[in-house]
Amino acid sequence: MDNSLAVVYLSILVFILTIAAVSVFRQIFKTRKIEGSFAKLRKKLEKEKGTTQEYYELGSIYSEKKLYSQAIALFQKALKAAEEEGEEDIAPIYNGLGYIYFTQEQYDLAIRQYKEALKSKPDYVTGLNNLGHAYEKKKLTTQALQSYEEALKFDPNNSIAKRRAESLRRLVSA
Repeated sequence: MDNSLAVVYLSILVFILTIAAVSVFRQIFKTRKIEGSFAKLRKKLEKEKGTTQEYYELGSIYSEKKLYSQAIALFQKALKAAEEEGEEDIAPIYNGLGYIYFTQEQYDLAIRQYKEALKSKPDYVTGLNNLGHAYEKKKLTTQALQSYEEALKFDPNNSIAKRRAESLRRLVSA
């Protein structure tokens, strides 16, 4: 009886350790992949002019690393390259800039960038969600609710917009 109990506990421990090991290795591989892309892109862009996508990707990596001033510069280069290349899908670039300003609590600048994203792509649901969130931080409840409701027009199953709009409706009606 005691022997079987020990086997059960040991099996549970092995199972937990296996899950932990798999999680650690996944994170290591993900980090290595990001660092590899980071090194490759940075080296390439130091030597030559890059494409819109390359500037955007490197800016996103800098943003993830919380190196915001470098990310802003790269997103601005991405916008310039997009203009030169005639690239029309610039909404994610403006959204990235907005995100950086948002994380630095510069909500007015974030709102401006999110609005630019929406000028280039009015049905950009991510931009609408982010704009709503920035409005919420500025305590502009009505505008936030409008942004979330606009997002729901384009994506009725958007869980973020549903949850936030419902919460804001309760605030507005109270």
